Amino acid sequence: MNKKELAKLLKKHHKDAFLWASHCCHYNQEEGKEVLQRTYLKIAEKKAIYKEKSTFKTWLFSVIRFTAIDYLKKKKTYESLENVKIGIEDTPYEIHTIDYKKLLEKLPERQHQVLLLAFYHEMTLAEIATITQLHIGTIRTHYERGKETMKTLVLKENV
Repeated sequence: MNKKELAKLLKKHHKDAFLWASHCCHYNQEEGKEVLQRTYLKIAEKKAIYKEKSTFKTWLFSVIRFTAIDYLKKKKTYESLENVKIGIEDTPYEIHTIDYKKLLEKLPERQHQVLLLAFYHEMTLAEIATITQLHIGTIRTHYERGKETMKTLVLKENV
């Protein structure tokens, strides 16, 4: 793959890559920017090379994930997720809102990652298995358990 094609693909996936990097940094956007910059540097210096064994986005997300792990290990600081309410505001009647980010935080880390990649980033379970370097059966288990746990948590919120 030449530099022009690589730049085009990086540009195409930049927004999703930034969101994934932010997620990998516990939703800290500044750290997400740093991780994404380090990822792009790894790619530019050919420390991470796309070998076309998976989709480009899957490979990129995998590089981001491992870059974030290394970055956070060195930094050793974690900041909490900001609570963001999802719902309609300033309405004349009361609408019950659910803080899905808060509910996702209650899930084990693997289930959280799998659901985020599957629903928010629209990835297949096979792509998620590649990114996390886990067996597809393990990913299916985390996916199903995560959905069941989220369902239970949402039902508790509505009571």
